[in-house]
Amino acid sequence: MLRIGIFGGCFNPPHNMHKFIGLDLIKNNYLDKVIYVPTGNKYNKKDLIDVKYRIDMLNLMCMDNNNLEVSDFELKSDLVYTYQTLDYFQKLYKKDEIYFICGSDNLKEFKTWKNYKYILNNYKLLVIIRNNDELITLPKDDNIIITNIKPQRVSSTSLRTNLEESNLDKKVYQYIRDNNLYERKR
Repeated sequence: MLRIGIFGGCFNPPHNMHKFIGLDLIKNNYLDKVIYVPTGNKYNKKDLIDVKYRIDMLNLMCMDNNNLEVSDFELKSDLVYTYQTLDYFQKLYKKDEIYFICGSDNLKEFKTWKNYKYILNNYKLLVIIRNNDELITLPKDDNIIITNIKPQRVSSTSLRTNLEESNLDKKVYQYIRDNNLYERKR
């Protein structure tokens, strides 16, 4: 039985910390595989570039590692909630265990998510502590696993306005340049 982590997000753009988190979860034996699932175009977020570009960049970022994959699942639907994404992957990987990877900042709002109790009853959440969040403020549940992964502070928002090659995979950085992505921001 594989332990598969679903890493959802905008990935606008995907940066080195996204890759580091996936690889570190595997290296520290939390997971066997990480699947990046970028939000579709219907997601209501300012400055979100087309999902086609975000999928291309994620594929470039993951291409040298067999344990990192990219899914276009949310591209195929109008609006997808987290529980639906997790159910999709559970049906796809029937005999494997599905985890959802999230930052502690997202977990603080977890009770506002669609069918959050269903998610907790059926899946495990791997929580990455962000921005020095206090563990004491996070919900307590057996299916919430606080990881020891310590990401550095890198923000897709800041990268959109100040593109730094050092925070991006070289292939992703070149792709952004070749396609003039985020140009209006600079």
